[in-house]
Amino acid sequence: MEDITVKEVKERLANNESLHIIDVREQHEYDEFNIGATLIPLGEIPNRLEELTQYVNEELIIHCRSGGRSGKAKLYLQDKGFTKVRNLLGGMLEWQEEDSNNI
Repeated sequence: MEDITVKEVKERLANNESLHIIDVREQHEYDEFNIGATLIPLGEIPNRLEELTQYVNEELIIHCRSGGRSGKAKLYLQDKGFTKVRNLLGGMLEWQEEDSNNI
């Protein structure tokens, strides 16, 4: 499945869509800034895969700081049979950049 842009996610959240978003950053990064996603650091995904199995055939949006770790998580989850995984392009850097441009 194709990746997703910050703009698209923001629009869908503004329309009150219920999205399944996973943040694969570390706890301290999440504590500094987050968008309310479920925190599962990249290194913990293999041990916490069971928490995600309910989304195996549903859209699952993965994000990190810039898109690198979430890209790895996307590939891992696809390898485990997840069919609709999308990487948030640009991650939280892009999210905050867009926020600052709209002030």
